[in-house]
Amino acid sequence: MTLLLDGEHVRGKNLKVTANLRIEADDLSGQSSNSASAHKGFKPKTLTCSMMVPYTASTHLRSLLRLAEATTQGGELKQYRIVNDTAEAFGVRQVKFSDGVSAREDDSLRAWMVQFTLTEHLSVAERVESRRPDGDATASTGGASETEPGRELTAFERILKRVDETLA
Repeated sequence: MTLLLDGEHVRGKNLKVTANLRIEADDLSGQSSNSASAHKGFKPKTLTCSMMVPYTASTHLRSLLRLAEATTQGGELKQYRIVNDTAEAFGVRQVKFSDGVSAREDDSLRAWMVQFTLTEHLSVAERVESRRPDGDATASTGGASETEPGRELTAFERILKRVDETLA
């Protein structure tokens, strides 16, 4: 199995990637035996990775830690484009390190057992949520032209703006 982050190969033996999609829900049953629940949305997908790094290849572990500790100029964790079969199957394209990186010594194998978690960045759920209209806020401002300076209104938007102003 291959794992590339921004084209850099994450090296280790017996790499295993476990993908997880968390679905949030609230229990609405109260004190009854009802099984009603309220769907609260999808959380970003996570990829839990585990592998073995031999003691003789400590540079591989240092490379992984360098990737995990990388930040942007603003101090945010760096996001990576990911290449991995499991990530592709789950539709994950960009990830950030989360929940830390752990390395446990295994003396019988003379290696570190390494585990880390990658969380999806700009998930489909986040993109859909960012595209949702803000409700009445857009209608009360008179359209997109006031929120996006320099943007030309389409003919249909101009008609809607006139109708909105007439009704107001």
